[in-house]
Amino acid sequence: MTSQLFAVSFDAGQPLRVARFWSGVLGWEMSDDARDGVALVPSDDTGFRLRFVASQEPKVEQNRVHFDLTSASAQAQQGTVDAALGHGGRHIDVGQLPEEGHVVLADPEGNEFCVLAPGNRFLAECGFLGALASDGSQEVGYFWSKALGWPLVWDQDEETAIRSPHGGPKITWGGPPVAPKAGRVRVRFELAVPAGEDLGSEVARLLSLGATRLDPAATTGAEDGPVLLADPDGNEFSVRAPR
Repeated sequence: MTSQLFAVSFDAGQPLRVARFWSGVLGWEMSDDARDGVALVPSDDTGFRLRFVASQEPKVEQNRVHFDLTSASAQAQQGTVDAALGHGGRHIDVGQLPEEGHVVLADPEGNEFCVLAPGNRFLAECGFLGALASDGSQEVGYFWSKALGWPLVWDQDEETAIRSPHGGPKITWGGPPVAPKAGRVRVRFELAVPAGEDLGSEVARLLSLGATRLDPAATTGAEDGPVLLADPDGNEFSVRAPR
């Protein structure tokens, strides 16, 4: 049994505003399932939702996870940049060099993302949302490969990447040095246990792989969830029972 990546969630001061931004950039529709809250449903093979969770905590550091958007041509790259700026995004400087070719932007609440130049061979088989590029260790890449049952598609010089067997974006980790973590991560994974499976058993499996339980007083037996855990790099994530 392996959990499914149900959603990537963003803390947001104005969830609907951020959701509308990403809907405009990605072309995804708002979920009509009230249980999703403010969420977008993919229009391609991405395989997971985006959820926007109300939070009053300000963003104080660069996110550990950002999106890499691909481009089929220079014109397409500029079109994506123009669309993002038109929906309320902005240019930001995270130390990128002009010769790198990608454009670094932020959404209306400062969540960083990159619009890549055409010809990126590493993401050639991926769609418009090419990657969730992460600051993280080799160990955490191995953990998520086992946790999700996604094979490693890159493992070199302590950099790792995984991808669902069903396609969609890659999730990548850049290896050391990993920036220190200050407070709860604002972009998190939400896992769901497959129908007919037991949440408590899945929590126990994730713990055996190297996760840490953030509510240690609770049991790992039958539970309703969601259960809050952290991966080996300390990134919070949740796992819940099937709907």
